[in-house]
Amino acid sequence: MTKRDFYEILGVAKGASKEEIKKAYRQQAIKHHPDKNPGDKEAENRFKEAAEAYEVLSDDNKRARYDQFGHAGVSGAAGGGGFSGGGMSMDDIFSHFGDVFGGHFGGGFSGFGGGGRRQQRVNKGSNLRVKVKLTLQEVAEGVEKKIKVKKYVSCSACGGNGAAQGSSHTTCSTCRGAGQVTRVTNTILGQMQSSSTCPTCNGDGKTITNKCTKCYGEGIVEDNEVISINIPAGVAEGMQLSVSGKGNAPRRGGINGDLLVYITEEPHPDLVRDENDLHYNLFVSFPEAALGTPVEIPTVDGKVKVKIEPGTQPGKVLRLRGKGIPDVNGYGRGDLLVNINVWVPKNLSKEEKKSLEKLQESENFKPEPTHSEKGFFNKVKDLF
Repeated sequence: MTKRDFYEILGVAKGASKEEIKKAYRQQAIKHHPDKNPGDKEAENRFKEAAEAYEVLSDDNKRARYDQFGHAGVSGAAGGGGFSGGGMSMDDIFSHFGDVFGGHFGGGFSGFGGGGRRQQRVNKGSNLRVKVKLTLQEVAEGVEKKIKVKKYVSCSACGGNGAAQGSSHTTCSTCRGAGQVTRVTNTILGQMQSSSTCPTCNGDGKTITNKCTKCYGEGIVEDNEVISINIPAGVAEGMQLSVSGKGNAPRRGGINGDLLVYITEEPHPDLVRDENDLHYNLFVSFPEAALGTPVEIPTVDGKVKVKIEPGTQPGKVLRLRGKGIPDVNGYGRGDLLVNINVWVPKNLSKEEKKSLEKLQESENFKPEPTHSEKGFFNKVKDLF
């Protein structure tokens, strides 16, 4: 299924400001909120679609990649189950974007049927960044890469909750489960109230009676994971793909961070990339340029034979249609441009010099004047 344009989803122009994007997302999310549309699957899909569009367009880096590469620039096609709002659960969306809504839906932007309850704090693990180097052939064809990543994963001994087997969590006595503590300070201007993360439970709202001996109560341990990344054809140097949920696991439960994949390209020994086109410098001898000759040209798909026509001039460019790099958004494929250079030998034998001197006397070996030169000669002749 083809994804709709993110700007179209939110109903804003491509040059819209962040404030305009935030306002448009707020309107779309309120309109399609599950509390207002109970049991409406289409409204739920529109709600998630708007969240995905807002996550990308509200972030300067993601928006720049989207403007340049389209959906592929921020796509979960890079691996693992969808990107942004399209791959998030409802709770993820509420956790990430609840601040956009302020007091709407009963003082907390909650999930299904929960308009009046307090928003639940959801932990999210940190993102990981890796570099993946691709050959030109891999860029042209797309490729699945398997990479080993050292990361934090959920502790297998305690299931990620940090508690030893048979132990349990209790409500934090300091913050009473809120995860935050409020302090009131008397000043000359009156009382001032401030909130901060609870120092006892570090914002979890719960404490552990007996900590897991494997993760020491953190709920996460370091481990290696082999991750498959599906890289689409046509990606470019500097492009960043996101694999949802393949980053670090959070402490004591929540949702994993993302794996950000930075693309680099290995130089090709013969071909030079220019966006979706490729360039190849072909050197032919003077006799080959004068008489014509068949030559083999390297491409990303293998070698192809090309006929160099008799009398081919230096600087001529042959265009091989469709032999370049496919567009990352699926809009066709670039060309291979063959730049012809005539190679002139530096050292000649006596026989070779004599042969060339004889040829030099021939009218066929004298350069023809260009159109501009012909026009100049005609004007001079008219003066006399």
